[in-house]
Amino acid sequence: MSALNSAYLTPVFIRLKLSLLRNGLRQSSGRRAAYIASIVVTLLFAALQLIGLIALRGNDHADSVVVLLTAVLALGWAVMPLFFPSGDETLDPTRLVMLPLRPGPLVRALLAASLVGIGPLFTLCLTVGSAIALSHGAVALLVSVVAVPLTLLVCVALARAVAAANIRLLTSRKGRDLALLSGLVIAVGIQVVNFGAQRLGHAGGLSALDPVAGIVRWLPPASAIGAVDSASEGSYALAVGQLGLSAAALLLVLRSWQRSLTKLMTTPDGSTLAAASEPTRKESTTGFHRLLPEGRTSTVMQRSLRYVWRDPKTKAAWVTALAIGLIVPLFNALQGTGSIYFACFAAGMLGIQMYNQFGQDTSAFWMVALTISSTRDAYVELRARALALLVITLPYTALVTVLTAAVLGDWQALPEVVGLSFALLGAMLATGAVASARFPYSIPQDSAYKNVAPGQGGLAWISIFGGMISAALLCAPVIALTIWLHAANAQSALWLLLPGGTAYGLLIGWAGVRVAAPQTAGRLPEILAAVSKG
Repeated sequence: MSALNSAYLTPVFIRLKLSLLRNGLRQSSGRRAAYIASIVVTLLFAALQLIGLIALRGNDHADSVVVLLTAVLALGWAVMPLFFPSGDETLDPTRLVMLPLRPGPLVRALLAASLVGIGPLFTLCLTVGSAIALSHGAVALLVSVVAVPLTLLVCVALARAVAAANIRLLTSRKGRDLALLSGLVIAVGIQVVNFGAQRLGHAGGLSALDPVAGIVRWLPPASAIGAVDSASEGSYALAVGQLGLSAAALLLVLRSWQRSLTKLMTTPDGSTLAAASEPTRKESTTGFHRLLPEGRTSTVMQRSLRYVWRDPKTKAAWVTALAIGLIVPLFNALQGTGSIYFACFAAGMLGIQMYNQFGQDTSAFWMVALTISSTRDAYVELRARALALLVITLPYTALVTVLTAAVLGDWQALPEVVGLSFALLGAMLATGAVASARFPYSIPQDSAYKNVAPGQGGLAWISIFGGMISAALLCAPVIALTIWLHAANAQSALWLLLPGGTAYGLLIGWAGVRVAAPQTAGRLPEILAAVSKG
């Protein structure tokens, strides 16, 4: 069977892309409403960006802003396939392996089909606005006519090349892990942008961007937009050179994409062959496992820690908590507006992981329930889960507090803040144990972005926010003691909050587990039914 003609292949793939979009919208009215809402929001945001970029026209630092914006846009296109692999069904070229297609025509057809969608439209609006902001004169306008589509093509081709090069990863469990971490990337990005914006306000405004922009304007595809500015200033040779850099980058990306397609379409997927041929390894009984207590406690702790390492949803929740717990106090300290007490935020974020302990077991909780025949068994189960959390949370909470104190230079307050953090952590372990027994809910495993089964949203809100409020109330004695010592100017006695807060946290955590144990033992059928709905 001969290869399909390239002249007919491109229209076929464009119609295929439109059919995928149309059929996806026909699946449900909710999906159709969400898609229409996303289009409206994207177009409004793109229109505002376009107006803002046009308003920069004539500004002395417009070139720096526009060039850096283009670079960030290209970076977003490059990493998008890694964190949103299911956002476009046509990102997986392995679905076309059985068709008689040559890599060259296939690349051109997929590139044309990739220009259909919300993302390319948004990119086009920003690129047009960037060109308008920088173009002055007929020559610059002609350069813009070339620079705008060239920038768009580089961005789209870059996303395709990255997806093709990593498609084996993106369709594996590790790829699903990356998708789950997309929210973390967005949260970190927001903090970085906020930090950068505040730094610009202290560093002389937009002029602080000029040195970086001077380098970025020679990096594709930002160099294509930089060519518009060079042409406006009469540097036509520089403009041609910058356009040439972006054109060369486009050719290199397309060539890399074609090589990846050739490899994917001619090489069998042997990702599981090595794993299948390896002999089964016995579980290691050395190292960290030897330090754990014997009996049920050791088994439950190992199981909980394996959830953190292997289960995508649990891993995503932990990584997000660890990152946000560090970012919030540290970034506020770096901005000069923070306090060392913000380090307690890390204990709060990590303590939330104790809530809904049985939800992470899903329907497999029945195996756990079979091993619980008394209140003592339930107590040991909950205690072991809390100890597994403490293995990570205690040293990490102390580390965040030390780093925050180092940035602020407030070493004197370190002991009291560590004591407060440990007390808060113990209180959250206590309320988390009770919430796990009283308000369990299911965590869907077939969706990367849903963490609560339909109909159980109220349980999740009650469990988390009710528990957090209760934890704050349980910490009231330590907080009141801290305020009283400061009000009494008893600076020499503040260090007592370190052992005092630690002991209080251990006591309240133990009490919470003791209270939750009989409730867990008496509600095993209800807990199993609740966590099995996903």
